[in-house]
Amino acid sequence: MNNPQKHENHHIHPDDPDMLSVEIAQQKILSRINRLEKENISIIKSTGYVLAEDIISNKNIPEFNNSAMDGFGVISNDTSNASKKNPIILKILETIPAGKIPTNKLTQGNSVRIMTGSAIPEGCDAVIPFEYTNFPKINQKKVKIYQQLTSGQNIRYIGEDIKENQKILSIGSTLNASNIGLIASLGIEYIKVFRKPLISIISTGDELVSPGQKKKPGQIYDSNSYSIYSQVIQNGGIPDIKKIVPDNKKSLENAFLECSNSDLIITTAGVSKGDFDFVKDTLKKMGKMNFWSVKMRPGKPLTFGLLNYKDKKIPHIGLPGNPVSAIVGFEIFVSPVIKTMIGKNQIFRKEITATLNDPIINYDNRRVYARVNVQGNPNQGYLAKLSGNQNSHILSSMINANGLAICPENKKILKKGDQVKVLILKSFI
Repeated sequence: MNNPQKHENHHIHPDDPDMLSVEIAQQKILSRINRLEKENISIIKSTGYVLAEDIISNKNIPEFNNSAMDGFGVISNDTSNASKKNPIILKILETIPAGKIPTNKLTQGNSVRIMTGSAIPEGCDAVIPFEYTNFPKINQKKVKIYQQLTSGQNIRYIGEDIKENQKILSIGSTLNASNIGLIASLGIEYIKVFRKPLISIISTGDELVSPGQKKKPGQIYDSNSYSIYSQVIQNGGIPDIKKIVPDNKKSLENAFLECSNSDLIITTAGVSKGDFDFVKDTLKKMGKMNFWSVKMRPGKPLTFGLLNYKDKKIPHIGLPGNPVSAIVGFEIFVSPVIKTMIGKNQIFRKEITATLNDPIINYDNRRVYARVNVQGNPNQGYLAKLSGNQNSHILSSMINANGLAICPENKKILKKGDQVKVLILKSFI
C-alpha cells in the first residue's frame, strides 16, 4: 500500500520502549541469513557474481618474454649513440609476427622485425618502435636505427604481471571486466561462485495498479515493486515481481505460496500500526514474524521472520509502503542480506564524512537518513546538499540523491557547516 498521501508523523513519542536501534535490527536479521551454496559457472556468465574460491595462477603471465611494441628487436649495445644524424644500420634476420616462435638467435649487428606480443628471440634485450627507424619495407634487409636504447626497453618479461602459484583473487571478490579478463588469461573457463538469490517482490493494496494498466478513480500506480526490482539487481539478486495482491487474506496467502522457490521474500506495506490486520495475520499464520518499530526516519515499520514451507524456511522482510521509506529501508536492511547471501566480504555501504550545506532537523529522536547530493573529493573534502523535500512520499527527491546523510538519534539538529556521515548510494566521482 504505497500511499503517496501518507505523511511522516513528527510527533511520535520519542521514548517508545518497543523501538529497536538500526544496528540491533540489522543484527537480528543477519543472524538468520547464510551464504547460498556454491555453483560452477562459465566466466562468460560470471559478471556480478562473487567468487566462492581463491584463484591461484597456474602459470606466469606473460608466459614468455615478448615485445611491448611493433618495431625491431635489437641488442641495446648496438644502438649506442644512435640518432637521426648518426643512424646505426643493422641487418634484418627475420620477421616475427605474434604467435610465431623465433628461429634465429640475435647476434651483434643484427635485428628482427617484431610485432606487439611476439616472442623475443635469444640475445635480444630491447625493442625500438618503428617510428624511431626508417621503417623499411617488408622485403628490405636492413634498417636504420635513430635512437639509443637501454637494456630491457619495450620488453615484457616472464611473470612481470603474475607469478606462477600467486593468489590473484580471493574468495568474496565481485567479478568484473578486469578480473574476469585476468581469469581468462590463465586459461580458466569455469569458476566457483556463490549462487545469486531469487527474490520475490510483493506489493499489497486494493488501491494499486501496475504501470501500463488503466487506473480507476482513487487508484495509484505501484512504484515500489519496480524500485525494489532495480535495487535487487544492483545488489546482486535475481528479482521476481509477483502480481499485486488485493486486501484479503486468501489472496495474500496464495501469493506467498507461489514464492516457494524463492530465497527471500520482500513485501511493501501492510505492517504499520493502523494497517489492516490481514497482512499481519497471514504472516503470523505462515511463520514466526517480528513486527518492529525501528528508530529511523524514513522507514520506522519493519517486519522480519521466516516463512514455513514444506522443505525449508524462507526469510521475509516487510518494508513500509511509502516509496522513499521502502527504498531507504531496502538499503539499510535488505541490501546487507543479499550481499551476505551472495558471499560478499563488504556488505554495508561505503561511508564518508561531508560538510552539510543545509540543516537536518530531528523531530523525534530517531536516526534521520536525509537524501543528499554529495560533491567533492577526498583531497578537497565533500559537500552534502539536501536533494529536495524530505517527506517519505516524495520520490522525486531520490532522483538527485547519491547519498543518505545521517543525523544521529541524540541530535536535535545538524546545522549548515556541521560535519555529517553520509552513506554513498551511487558513485559521484
